[in-house]
Amino acid sequence: MATNSVAGLLTPVDELFSTQAERDEAKREHLQDIPLSAISEFPSHPFKVRMDESMTKMVESVQERGVLSPVLVRPMPDGTYQMVSGHRRKMASELAGKETLPCIVRDLTDDEAILIMVDSNLQRETILPSERAFAYKMKLDAMKRQAGRPSKENGATVLPHFSDGKKSREILAEQSGESHEQIRKYIRLTNLVPALLDLVDDNKIALRPAVELSYLTEKEQADLLETISSEDCTPSHAQAIKMREFSKEGKLTPEVLLSIMQEEKPNQKEQFKMPKERISRFFAPGTPARAMEETIVKALEMYRKRQRETAR
Repeated sequence: MATNSVAGLLTPVDELFSTQAERDEAKREHLQDIPLSAISEFPSHPFKVRMDESMTKMVESVQERGVLSPVLVRPMPDGTYQMVSGHRRKMASELAGKETLPCIVRDLTDDEAILIMVDSNLQRETILPSERAFAYKMKLDAMKRQAGRPSKENGATVLPHFSDGKKSREILAEQSGESHEQIRKYIRLTNLVPALLDLVDDNKIALRPAVELSYLTEKEQADLLETISSEDCTPSHAQAIKMREFSKEGKLTPEVLLSIMQEEKPNQKEQFKMPKERISRFFAPGTPARAMEETIVKALEMYRKRQRETAR
């Protein structure tokens, strides 16, 4: 009896050599295999999961060896789990025909989850401008909420101070290796309509003009997209600045957009233009200008070839 009484008073060895914070953290986190069907995607996840060569190799690896590095999820009130870090591994597991996924389950607040999700994905080698833009905005907004102040639109003006005197964007700049101004530019891209943002991702519109275009209204951006399609060209930085100025004055009409886009850019090669009405009858409705140009060039090449054969 005495032995049992003493044993009941003894403190477990693991508690003797751990802090309360560490014991609390251990309760917050554990490892388990979870059905893929019970794991939902992170809401508004800014990073795209692509079916590229890297994904193909990952699927092959998962088929042969399984997922070697557990993903990070957080438990949800309804008993399911939400992906925080590991979207590519989840997709690879689905494509490989797996039913479960090794997961680290950790209790996280919404803002804690956002910060971990963004930081883990910013380590990728290739990140699209749109991915970086929304990731920076999500992280900056989460940092502001943690600092106890409301988020300002786009984080472009007043920013909260942390206890060490640094602003949220200063900390984000240090963590990301970007300048404050570069972060501001990327976050401005979140104001572009999806189709214009796609042109930025495709390197058809550079970052500087894209930032200027982000100040246009949605209607003006839609008009610009139509002009880009009809003229088969994208605005330069100088043209984008003009568009922003006219927009600020409420004078950026489709006619003004067309006039600006038809201005000759510096170092622009001389172009031969023909009214679209003269050739549109030879093409199906909605044929892109680039496709028309390629067809005409091929037709002229065939015409020249026949001329040469006739002259022999």
